[in-house]
Amino acid sequence: MSWLILLLVLLFVIGGGWWGWPLVAALFGVRHVIDKPGALGKITELMRTYDITPDEVAVAYRDPSLMQAAPARRSGGEIAKTLFTYLGAIFILAGISTYIGMFWNRMGSVMRVLVTLGVGYTLLIVLISALHEKKFPKLILPLALASVIMLTSGWFVFIHEVFPRGDNWRLAALSVFGLMALHQGVLFRKYAQTVLAFTALLFVYAFLQVGLDMLDVSPGFSAIILGSSLFLVATELEKSPHRSLSEFAFLIALCWLNAGIFDRLAIASTPNWAVLLTGMSIMSASYGLEKGGRQHRLAGLGTLIGSAMAYTGLFDLVHKTAVEPAFFAVTASMLYACVLLQSRALLLTTVIAMLSYIGYFTTQHFVDSLGWPISLVLMGVAFMGVSALAMRVKRQM
Repeated sequence: MSWLILLLVLLFVIGGGWWGWPLVAALFGVRHVIDKPGALGKITELMRTYDITPDEVAVAYRDPSLMQAAPARRSGGEIAKTLFTYLGAIFILAGISTYIGMFWNRMGSVMRVLVTLGVGYTLLIVLISALHEKKFPKLILPLALASVIMLTSGWFVFIHEVFPRGDNWRLAALSVFGLMALHQGVLFRKYAQTVLAFTALLFVYAFLQVGLDMLDVSPGFSAIILGSSLFLVATELEKSPHRSLSEFAFLIALCWLNAGIFDRLAIASTPNWAVLLTGMSIMSASYGLEKGGRQHRLAGLGTLIGSAMAYTGLFDLVHKTAVEPAFFAVTASMLYACVLLQSRALLLTTVIAMLSYIGYFTTQHFVDSLGWPISLVLMGVAFMGVSALAMRVKRQM
């Protein structure tokens, strides 16, 4: 049993790490192109991802040299200007943060509000000016994030200073998140920047999460409701100019939704059933994304994690029962599904599950038997021979 738990933890660490998941998704989530329809599907996917029109493809096909145009070299003065701009912004933020940290305990209530909320609104004014003038596009992202951080913390400080004896943190959070959602929503409606869409969605869902908690909705049902709605939002983002947010939104939505499903299943049944059914749910969602020709990296990652959970839950269910050998039969049948779906992520977990079960079965029943490993080798050779014969027959037909 310990080896299955270790397998699940390893796959989650590799597949779910903040920095590791794009790498794993790239390795196991890309469809294997083996024919012309598959190649056309891949080309269509790339065109949709990077907003490429058929006319642009035709121009590049007729004159490939256009794709090799070298980017314009930046002058030394431009590089120095950018460098000193970044350094100046870093030193300004460092100075403000250091001042607040050094003198926070000596400040009065008004001063604390001014150095947090006041700085936040100053940054917001600068952000609006940059958005309106459209002269400094590279400053939009850092200004938006800095203003959001300072405004959010500033409003919490304001509430704490005005109501020092208040203990209803949910009401405070609901008020701040609602106000910030309104801020970012108005800015997004006016300027339609991707970073503003991200911050607006962040505060809207934070507001909804706290609101559902105040209504005494259970965490599992809250996760299902919010995850499902975010899935729909991600689908719309995929069709919009802000499609770069869609993959991250799909990831959060799937995690949120399936966390809620696991919570409710674990309460209604047993943990092993919850792991099995949640894994199947993740695999179903991943298959839907794959069949829809969308988010292939995320679909591969979902298949990787979902199949690992499903195999772990299934083995825990049949462990030390009369139907325990059915686990091997399921993994063998899933190999057929791997061939049909051409999923390398599913193939990886299936092969690991099958080999792990064979190792477990050997330690339980054939520890000192020489005939068992020899039998396994002979069966492997026989299967490979049948595979080669089937391919030869197929080529002759």
